[in-house]
Amino acid sequence: MSEVQRRGFLARLTAYEPLTLIMLASVAGGLFVLQRLTSEVLEGETFRFDETILLALRRPGELGVPIGPGWLTHAVSDITSLGGVTVLSLMTVLVTIYLLLDRRWPIALFLFSSVLTGWLASATLKILVARPRPDIVPHLVEVSDLSFPSGHAMVSAVTYLTLGALLARTQRYPSTRIFVMGAGVFLAVIIGLSRIYLGVHYPTDVFAGWCAGALWALGCWLISKRFIPSRAPDDAAEAENGGGRQRDL
Repeated sequence: MSEVQRRGFLARLTAYEPLTLIMLASVAGGLFVLQRLTSEVLEGETFRFDETILLALRRPGELGVPIGPGWLTHAVSDITSLGGVTVLSLMTVLVTIYLLLDRRWPIALFLFSSVLTGWLASATLKILVARPRPDIVPHLVEVSDLSFPSGHAMVSAVTYLTLGALLARTQRYPSTRIFVMGAGVFLAVIIGLSRIYLGVHYPTDVFAGWCAGALWALGCWLISKRFIPSRAPDDAAEAENGGGRQRDL
């Protein structure tokens, strides 16, 4: 390897920030966890764990009645709707339109395509694993599709975490970036927990959905950080002009 080639290789290697390398390691670890969890589910090794949690959330002798006050069931039903296709579609379209109007076309188009392909990945995983819905306790809401991974958990994680990660890159202050990401994580978590409480998913379905959705959002963030500009074209040009004026001074 020549001196020029060695310098070019070192430059490419050091171009990645430590945080980016940590995120790449997290993706690799998450893929391993997801693969192991899927394998255990297919072999039936997680059934006792799932059964214990689902039964613990129902009153003994009255499996059709969940624990907690009556209003909690209504609140959980409202929360789970935040992970439905209608709400997530509206959220994605509205945020995409906002970014387009703000002249952030690259990140708007990347956001929309990231969420859409994440939904397709969720549907593909369901078909490949083909795990039926749990019948341990009565379902508190109507469901009809397959169980693993939880579509609500994965798609909400894909949507809210991807929206949070990409929108955070457009924010000026660290506090707003932390809030946007924290809100995305919070919504993904409570939506997944609602599916367990309602008895329509095994806990391992939800864990797998969270894992897959977080991996998808993390991968999208890494790609966008490397290749997608977060500033609007006018803002970038203004920043360059400002930097040029400062150098002239």
